[in-house]
Amino acid sequence: MCAAMLTLEAIILALAIPVMISVEGVDKSLAIAVGSSLAVLCILTAAMLRKPWAYFLGHAIQLGAIAMGFLVPIMFFIGAMFAALWLGAFILGRRIEADKAAWAAESE
Repeated sequence: MCAAMLTLEAIILALAIPVMISVEGVDKSLAIAVGSSLAVLCILTAAMLRKPWAYFLGHAIQLGAIAMGFLVPIMFFIGAMFAALWLGAFILGRRIEADKAAWAAESE
């Protein structure tokens, strides 16, 4: 679930690049650097979620998405929305893993 959230977030972050440039007047190189680096980081992190440290990177990405609000004010809201979705997926995923472990322990 967390990988799906990061993948969807990567799409939104990439789509924020033209908004930063044309609507908000952010410098083109800054908009491309910020938007594309966060989007690529989302995809790479989604691929590495088998490692425990990747979840901490996912948390940091959420902070970065919210911080994009300083460039595009609506990103404060969109970033917070994705942070809430990420947190929900993270918590639900942990519960599912705990339940699987409990069921495996009971069946042994």
